[in-house]
Amino acid sequence: MLHTNRLLQSTSPYLLQHAHNPVDWYEWGTEALTKAKQEDKPILLSIGYSSCHWCHVMAHQSFEDKDIAAIMNEHFVCIKLDREERPDIDHIYMEAVQAMGQNGGWPLNVFLTPTQKPFFGGTYFPPKNWAQLLIQISKAFKEKRIDIEKSADELGTHLNVSDLQRFQKAEAPVQPSFAKNMLATLQKRFDFTWGGIDKAPKFIMPSTWLLLLRCHQLTREPQALEMLHLTLKRIAQGGIYDQIGGGFARYSVDGEWFAPHFEKMLYDNGQLLTLYAEAFQLSRDPEYKSTIYQTVAWLEREMMHPEGGFYSALDADSEGEEGKFYTWTWQELNEALGDDVEVAAEFYQIDETGNWEHGKNILIRSDETFIDATMAGRVHEINQKLFEYRTKKIRPGLDDKILTSWNAMTIVGLVDCYRAFADAQFLKLAENAIRFIEQKITKEGVVYRAFKGKHSATPGFLDDYAYLIQAYTALYQVTFNEQYLDQARFFTERVTKDFYDEQEGFFFYSAHSAELLIARKKEIFDNVIPSSNAVMARNLFHLGTLLAREEWKELAQQMVNRLAHLIESEPVYMSHWGVTALEMVNGLAEVVIVGKEADEIRAKLQQHFIPFAVTLGTTSKSELALLKDREAMRDTIYVCRNQVCQLPVHSVEEALQQITKF
Repeated sequence: MLHTNRLLQSTSPYLLQHAHNPVDWYEWGTEALTKAKQEDKPILLSIGYSSCHWCHVMAHQSFEDKDIAAIMNEHFVCIKLDREERPDIDHIYMEAVQAMGQNGGWPLNVFLTPTQKPFFGGTYFPPKNWAQLLIQISKAFKEKRIDIEKSADELGTHLNVSDLQRFQKAEAPVQPSFAKNMLATLQKRFDFTWGGIDKAPKFIMPSTWLLLLRCHQLTREPQALEMLHLTLKRIAQGGIYDQIGGGFARYSVDGEWFAPHFEKMLYDNGQLLTLYAEAFQLSRDPEYKSTIYQTVAWLEREMMHPEGGFYSALDADSEGEEGKFYTWTWQELNEALGDDVEVAAEFYQIDETGNWEHGKNILIRSDETFIDATMAGRVHEINQKLFEYRTKKIRPGLDDKILTSWNAMTIVGLVDCYRAFADAQFLKLAENAIRFIEQKITKEGVVYRAFKGKHSATPGFLDDYAYLIQAYTALYQVTFNEQYLDQARFFTERVTKDFYDEQEGFFFYSAHSAELLIARKKEIFDNVIPSSNAVMARNLFHLGTLLAREEWKELAQQMVNRLAHLIESEPVYMSHWGVTALEMVNGLAEVVIVGKEADEIRAKLQQHFIPFAVTLGTTSKSELALLKDREAMRDTIYVCRNQVCQLPVHSVEEALQQITKF
């Protein structure tokens, strides 16, 4: 008979994966935390996410084993946590494990006192080691309780010291030299053979390259553009990109973008839409266009809820094997392609013995600039055959929860694609997704973290609100629909009320009304996802400009200035801060478009790469400060700075000249 535990009642795809473990799992909540206190038992907190390969491995080896489960059940209150639904808890205990001198990662297994204070932790453990560790931890908790409590108290004190206390220096304004200095640092850390940052494993880090684009725009350093194009070309041609179906994997285990960790995350792909769209605006490279269109097709086909929201992730594994869906045996290639297999072998750098482990092949695309039109046609036919063959394979698992923050950043990516290509389909997808958030994940002005059949009980965190504000701000600038701007204003006012810390001048990750945990964190450093404080600072600067709210611009400048030394010296892990800092150094042009053809003019203008500008417009009347009393007898463009405008012009070319001079 199939065992079930209380996780069967969860809505989290990750927790549901563990609903038939013999472990007596609890969700994080009052029931489990109270039980730990009443029975004076240590808590075993196990954190992961549904598409995590090593989470699956440990679940199969240990959590499905009845003997190991019996040890866990006897000695611990066992809690399973989805890090994507409760990142606030994950942040705390990840930092705790790293403070213990352990490497971070998932699954994250942390042992806590009954009062939730961590005293030991790690990531993946083989089953024999795990069973031994459980017995040792249980014994130590009983026999060395005083020492454990003392150590846990000290670690708890450490966790309550914010990154700002550790790293913030005296406030100093950003300087024009920042662009040159950040570029110099990126050049030192760059891999000039394969692109990206020179290390392995290789994460794409989209925000780093968005910063590089802006450094180039201000310095006109040719090498900056060479670095960008090398990185984007290598990624799009590598195994980290799904050559057949579109979409990017999370990272490559090597330094050559060759062998990916095959899971596909929404947040990577949403950000990469923005990056490739901006690179296309600057270069008009057709490879960037095809990468975008193929990735958006994948989003529509495999990642979209029927009502418009986007799912979170696709698993790395299928049939219990990492990458099985995406890799190819020579036999499979022959079955799919027949006589075309030799052409495919040449183009995708594959062979009979396999170019990866266990005789498997990962498709690595040759540079298409070296093939003629006939060869390009055959490659297209090969791709169609491979795609059709692959549809018959067992698919990787889908994490079908819908997260507010990741959807919002995908909306921004789609808006940026709409800017670059003026293709209405991109805007349609973006507006469908924002309506999904409004109708399914927002209630009475409160944003919730997630949706799966219903919105989660967990209210949104700072990243949910920050990215949603960014999405509304982006949507306004391509539609001139002021309802979007009103929503951005409303949620910004809510965030400044519900998340702001007057003492440090930054935003907490969780709201003032959120569940009390052993520490309350602020996200400062950018990583694979830009930090919520960095996104909020940029929101404040953009909305302060669009809405003439000087207090918001001043708050953004204070936040950036307090971290100026870090932004300048650590552009990889302060990249979104760096983007905002350069916007402050250069200033944002306020591009105002009025007249009956305002939208057509906007579309032509925004196909150009204009990183240091915000756009406002109307076809009739508006009460916005920059639009008020600007009715025009003919279509007119004003290029302004701090609400002081240059002479009006009537063509996109003239406006671009003014923006360039600005």
